Amino acid sequence: MGRNAAGESFLRGFLRYAKGEDFWLQLEKPEMAHDVSDALKRYGRKGRLHTINRRNLAKLREPGCIYYPGPGLAEFAWQRAAFGHQSWSLCGITHTTSSARAMDAIAAWLDAPVQPWDAVICTSKAVKSNVERLLQAHVDYLKERLGVTKIVLPQLPVIPLGIHVEDFKFSAQARITAREQLGIGPDDIVVLYVGRLSFHAKAHPLPMYLALERAWARMQSQHAGLLPPHARLRLIECGWHANEHIAKAYRDAVALAAPSLGVLTLDGREAATREKAWASADVFCSLSDNIQETFGITPIEAMASGLPLVVSDWNGYKDSVRDAVDGFRIPSWMPHGGLGADLALRHALDIDSYDMYCGHSASFVSVDIEAATQAFVQLFCSPELRRQMGLAGRTQAQERFDWSVVMTQYEALWDALRELRASASPRSRLWPARLDPMHGFADYPSAVLNEDSVVCLSENNAFETFERLLSLAMVNYTLQVMPNVQEFRLMIDFLDQSPGRSSKARAVAAVLGDTRAPHGLRALAWLAKLGIVRFEGAKQLAATTQPGPAH
Repeated sequence: MGRNAAGESFLRGFLRYAKGEDFWLQLEKPEMAHDVSDALKRYGRKGRLHTINRRNLAKLREPGCIYYPGPGLAEFAWQRAAFGHQSWSLCGITHTTSSARAMDAIAAWLDAPVQPWDAVICTSKAVKSNVERLLQAHVDYLKERLGVTKIVLPQLPVIPLGIHVEDFKFSAQARITAREQLGIGPDDIVVLYVGRLSFHAKAHPLPMYLALERAWARMQSQHAGLLPPHARLRLIECGWHANEHIAKAYRDAVALAAPSLGVLTLDGREAATREKAWASADVFCSLSDNIQETFGITPIEAMASGLPLVVSDWNGYKDSVRDAVDGFRIPSWMPHGGLGADLALRHALDIDSYDMYCGHSASFVSVDIEAATQAFVQLFCSPELRRQMGLAGRTQAQERFDWSVVMTQYEALWDALRELRASASPRSRLWPARLDPMHGFADYPSAVLNEDSVVCLSENNAFETFERLLSLAMVNYTLQVMPNVQEFRLMIDFLDQSPGRSSKARAVAAVLGDTRAPHGLRALAWLAKLGIVRFEGAKQLAATTQPGPAH
């Protein structure tokens, strides 16, 4: 899981770059001290290792700040209260903020003795916005019910996750060897996705498959002269499927949506396999569309590997990937707040599991398939553009995201918390921690789909295409929160008969009647995800270097 990888990466960075001589470790299992002690020796750190547990918690006064790898500070704030609120600072971090456990942990700050000299690091501006929306909903409830007038919260600085850039440097020979071992030809163009292979909880792959298929068709019909004679398009999916049902869903989707695409599935849990994947790729792609994503570390790793990127304009990717510099950020869309309260309620009542809640929410997030297609075509046409963007990304990774840089930001934060602590004087909404995801995560997409959004039909025979896509397990699993098939036909037929085959979203949804119109409005995002419709007003790809000769 991403949080596990991020935690291991942080620990390496801390042990390697932290300024202090001595190290402090809070633990409950004594054997963990041996592991950390061994790691300190490996990094040549000669300072003493101090261990703290619940029996000697007051010793936390000596380091003055304790870092926990999650957002749940409330429990530790209550523990600290027994020793005085100013005894030490607490510092946490956000990973996924869409789970019930994470949302409850954030809401718990409001009635726990957290202090201004505490902090929870937000890994992106979008996730900070989500945290603030959740907190505001709970504050509104407390004001209405209890007349609360004073709220004390921790600091919410935005600091990115870090990586070890040197882990992703591959020689030219290493790249040749990796491709040979994977059976990839020297002239093949390789697109790489790294991460869990989960259409409901990570990134729905269908927009990527559709965009790659369309891009390759355009290359062969419009830019064939820029390709070596025997070039093939290959996709490496480096990750893992949770079960055979999900693995089959991926295979079925490729067979239907991208029959000309050669897909190689690698086990991303194996370090050596991941290295081969990174070393053999030409382009990295991650069209994330899930509220579980808060930062996204794989695009940073791709930049460190010197790869140009095609990523969704979504959450933390907005902060890390510079559009038309390191790669292309592809516009994303999500319906406006108020159209997803039933999804939150289904999860809160345990009708839907967390996985289903994330999957249902993500089903209403679309990524601009045409913009992704254009991005791939530009990169496939020009080895020089791939090289320029790869170099820019590698520099960005080294200067902004290497732990040698990020750790200084952590330590500056901890110093500031210490100063605040030293200078301080002694001292109604139903289920607000279950926000409608369309409201709570409204800052994740590029734009919000609303009644005035202009919807365009993408292709002829749209309803027949829609029916074919419904055969996919990764598409039809979410029909229980969608309009029925006949209602979709009404909307598609309305667009087909509209002038220019386009219309305001409110008019399209209105064909379902007043009661069902909200369901139709948000379902337009699903139709866009499937490539049936698209929305006008998506940002255009910035101008880049003209395609160069084939490599």
